[in-house]
Amino acid sequence: MKAVVQRATSASVTIDGMITCQISDGILILLGISDSDENEDIIWLSNKIANLRIFNDETDVMNKSLIDIKGDVIVVSQFTLMASTKKGNRPSYIKAAKPEIAIPLYEKFIAQIETDLNKKVSTGVFGADMKITLTNDGPVTIIIDSKNKF
Repeated sequence: MKAVVQRATSASVTIDGMITCQISDGILILLGISDSDENEDIIWLSNKIANLRIFNDETDVMNKSLIDIKGDVIVVSQFTLMASTKKGNRPSYIKAAKPEIAIPLYEKFIAQIETDLNKKVSTGVFGADMKITLTNDGPVTIIIDSKNKF
């Protein structure tokens, strides 16, 4: 499971010309799911993101987590994070989980991060053509792969 975590002062998801969710201070998570991902990946990744100290404290040092600031979250499924570009110029998405595997894992990840944060999070719509708007704060962008824990 891969996540691109972007610290945001604002972010939104638009589908068919309508804003379906938006947040202020918090993070946008782009989530890629592979066919080898399981519950252990969900628990580890959610905990890592919830506790990642990427928000400034009173002295402008990144010492606070999403939990500390009670920040907002948008989670967007993005199969293209699983792309392989090793051969040729057309990315291969063979490692991306098929919807019958990815959707339940995506939903479990959302439930887990809501539990870890003790609050509801916003989401994109799995498989929809979405337009994502983001004001990246910093910019701070972190890539986390649950297969690279150590």
